[in-house]
Amino acid sequence: MAFIYAETVDELGPARGSASGYPEVTPAHASAVSWGAIVAGAIAAAALSLILLMLGVGLGLSSVSPWGHYGTSAATFGVSTILWVTLTQLLACAMGGYLAGRLRTKWVAVDTDEVYFRDTAHGFLAWAVASLATAALLTSVIGSIVGAGIQAGATVAGGVASNAAVATAGGSEMAKSDNETGPMGYFVDSLFRKDSNTAVVATAVPRSEVSRIFMNTVFTGPLPADDIRYVGQLVAQRTGLSQQEAEKRVTDTYARLQAKLNVAQGAAKDAADKARKASAYAALWLFISLLIGAFIASLAATYGGRQRDA
Repeated sequence: MAFIYAETVDELGPARGSASGYPEVTPAHASAVSWGAIVAGAIAAAALSLILLMLGVGLGLSSVSPWGHYGTSAATFGVSTILWVTLTQLLACAMGGYLAGRLRTKWVAVDTDEVYFRDTAHGFLAWAVASLATAALLTSVIGSIVGAGIQAGATVAGGVASNAAVATAGGSEMAKSDNETGPMGYFVDSLFRKDSNTAVVATAVPRSEVSRIFMNTVFTGPLPADDIRYVGQLVAQRTGLSQQEAEKRVTDTYARLQAKLNVAQGAAKDAADKARKASAYAALWLFISLLIGAFIASLAATYGGRQRDA
């Protein structure tokens, strides 16, 4: 019986060679996918990707300064972020793909083209599992760790969020008719300014009423003539100006308010457009880096598979 087994081993040729003296034979009905090797490569790729991502966040935060004209510029930060994400994909996916190819089962009686295809598929599957695992980790508790760095990077890269917040805040403050400290309060106060040498009877300033009159048409067009005349009367009583001078002050103040509001709206639209472009560019570069990672993982798996069969 021992002699018959020895002949079987000799006939297998390259299939012989395990440490125990038994040939590594893959049954014909066995699956061509070595999930153990794929999972091992994916875990290694996800762990390395996470480590490199944390390092990149740390380096990015160290280069960002909250003060203007200090630290790295927005363009430099954006380019360095793109390069680091791409480098992370290259290293992590190369490691995962190599392990998936090197640790997979040795296939017996399989031609070279089929082995090459299977190794490529193992590398691609390892990349896919690692990408899904990394995405799941980044949306959980680990996402809170890197969230601050990503948010800081986005703010520095475009200055979009800050500009949008300022512009939006300016418009919303103007929309509050009862706000005495915001932009609307300033314009209403400027209406009722009087010369210190002018002797007039002190009367209550109807700030809320004037604010409501202004906000009724400030987004749509000029102030109606009736409102100009009425507000002019209030201004004339408070400041001692003539009716004509008071109405002119009302018209000029309303025009300055509209101009400021248009500037705020333009800034908000510009900030929103920059945010849209920044999001599109980020998604595009993320797609490119993932595509590169898939290619590198597949290529590294074929290299690891060749070394496995050597």
